[in-house]
Amino acid sequence: MILAFTTFTAKSPFMLQRIRNFTDNTNFTKAVMVTIAAALPVLILSHFEMFEIGFAISLGALLTYPADIPSNLVHRTKGLVTASFIVAGCIMAVNLLHPYPWIFYPATIIVVFFLSMISVYGQRATMVSFSGLLAIALATGHLHTGWDILIYTSYILSGGLMYTLISLAFNYLSPHRYTELQVAECMKLTAKYMKLRGDLWDIDADRAGIVEKQLHLQVEINLTHENIREVLLRSRTHAENSNRSRKMLLVFISLMEILELALSASFDHSKLHEKFSAHPKVLTTYQNLAYNLASALKKISNSIENRKKYVKKHQLLKDVEALEKAITEYENELGKEAASEGVWMLSNMLHYAEKQIEKINIIERAFTTSIEFKDIKERDKDLEKFLTPEYYPVHILKENLSFSSTIFRHSLRLTMSIALGFVIGLIFPLQNVYWILLTIVVIMRPGYGLTKQRSYQRIIGTITGGIIAFAVLSFVHHPVIIGTLAIVCMILGYTFTAINYRIGATFVTIYVVFVYGMLNPNINDVIQYRIVDTAVGALIAFIANYFLWPSWEFMNLPVFIKKSIEANRNYLTEISLYYNKKGTVTTSYRLARKNAFVEIGNLMSSYQRMVQEPKSKQKQQQQVYKLAVLNHTLLSSLASLGTYTQSHKTSTASEAFNVVVNTVIKNLDHAIALLTMDVQAEEAHLANNEELAMRFTELKNIRARELREVHVTEEEEFRLKMEEAHLVIEQLVWLNSLSEKIVKAVRQLELTK
Repeated sequence: MILAFTTFTAKSPFMLQRIRNFTDNTNFTKAVMVTIAAALPVLILSHFEMFEIGFAISLGALLTYPADIPSNLVHRTKGLVTASFIVAGCIMAVNLLHPYPWIFYPATIIVVFFLSMISVYGQRATMVSFSGLLAIALATGHLHTGWDILIYTSYILSGGLMYTLISLAFNYLSPHRYTELQVAECMKLTAKYMKLRGDLWDIDADRAGIVEKQLHLQVEINLTHENIREVLLRSRTHAENSNRSRKMLLVFISLMEILELALSASFDHSKLHEKFSAHPKVLTTYQNLAYNLASALKKISNSIENRKKYVKKHQLLKDVEALEKAITEYENELGKEAASEGVWMLSNMLHYAEKQIEKINIIERAFTTSIEFKDIKERDKDLEKFLTPEYYPVHILKENLSFSSTIFRHSLRLTMSIALGFVIGLIFPLQNVYWILLTIVVIMRPGYGLTKQRSYQRIIGTITGGIIAFAVLSFVHHPVIIGTLAIVCMILGYTFTAINYRIGATFVTIYVVFVYGMLNPNINDVIQYRIVDTAVGALIAFIANYFLWPSWEFMNLPVFIKKSIEANRNYLTEISLYYNKKGTVTTSYRLARKNAFVEIGNLMSSYQRMVQEPKSKQKQQQQVYKLAVLNHTLLSSLASLGTYTQSHKTSTASEAFNVVVNTVIKNLDHAIALLTMDVQAEEAHLANNEELAMRFTELKNIRARELREVHVTEEEEFRLKMEEAHLVIEQLVWLNSLSEKIVKAVRQLELTK
């Protein structure tokens, strides 16, 4: 007994911390908001025998809730108000037209298609569209006539507006918490990325497996970056531009630079292990420093999540001193001349670590002392360029009205599936046809893999939830207890829907059955029909995604590969301009860097979707993954070159530098031409290929000749120029090799066949 109590006591702080992290979460907060908005009208108005009015207001809140996505206050409010009116409008239209089938069905099909198509305008439009589609599905199961239609619609609208007010009220109660949690998550993911880079230093490391983990992690990092940009950079009003917001912006910029530095550490680990095999201490000392860099960042994120004042515990400068000492010992053992190349390599690693410490120190100061925001003010005027534009021109909708558009094909599939749901409802004596429609709307996604996954998870969740709910209702009959359990399950259901869809579907089913259990004593029929209707809806969605104008991912992959290559090419162009002109880092440089990171994440996301599809549709999976790895490696090499040129006083760009850069750019242009079937560009490349190969052979000695011609007197200056020559030329040679491999890999790509 004592041992058990001691064990529980030891574990309880950890459990309490996990519970606290779960409740101090954006998904949980949103679940509480929608539960309050849905439960309060029912609870209050039921006391005055106006349950139906309360239920209608509750339904309006539930239907508006999906459109509540993170953003600045203005865009968030506009999105929720728009969703409220669209929901009310859809419900009114369904009720008015339902008595006239020859008008109702064609009109509903047209509205469903239109609502699906507005997803071309981005995530906010997609969620507003989702709210409207849910409203159409649910309205078919709650029909009214006469003046009741107008009254019922007004209750639905008031519910949506009430949820909007509750959401805004919660925002004022804790206006910065979402941003803080997203920044903390960004730190955690960045630290994880740095930890993976540290793992590469193990002599027997599975480097291919580590690179794969990095690529998957890049997808998560990109999503978090976009969320932070959406909240921080769109908040341009005076009221929102507080010191706290600017502090978070400074931290975010530092995290972006830390990620670039982490990616830039593109050392040839095999070569380094071979070179320092007799002196492993320098590598293990560096790896320990790399791990501590990641650990420091993770500790800061934990302090933000736990709302605790950050206390600096690590001693990174001592780790740097240990590495400096190891380098000195290495140089003394081999002698200055014999160790020169190895010292250059190790010095580059040391410099990388020092730059990372500088960035981490900036983040630490942001959470421990008062800091200046001069750097942020200088960049303020250009920050909006890093956002995805939010405007809705009609021509974008027109351009997507073709089978080449994924959204267009998805809209057609969804429309045909809804039509089939209506037909099944007319033919078979099903109790709740709207559950079939609801299941189709919730499950169906543009991609086959996600639709299949959601179909499985929803069916499992519904069956599990039905069994649990039935078991509980067999023993519990008191309405207060059932109502309380329903509210708890509602909160958990909406919280888990964004985290784990299967668990979310389980809790949602439980609370729906509990609500019906209080309204309808024959609960067995409710559970039975819900499971059957869910299975029918899921089956329709699954079949439609496979047979009706399928949007297999291999069809989209050439576009993602092309965009990734283009983004890397543009990044290299900006690096070349900076190296030639020097000065300050331009906005166009930072935009090119951001786009390169985003596009490699998009390419990996597309690959992830493809591997969820049937084996027969995973065309050239290994070749696609090879191109993703090559583009990631190319980006890593570009980041290395870019950070070196920014952090070192470099000499005038040489002929060698510019010729190799132009060669790499031409190779990447050639790869793009192959993907776009540009025959003229292909012929031009073949004509110049021989000349480029000849010129590149001569480049390896150009920089050495240039250095010999320059009379450098100071030993330290000569050492720095030799280091620059060694590192820059080495990166350029590697860049050229990678660009040639990309061209070769693209040639072997046959996704369109």
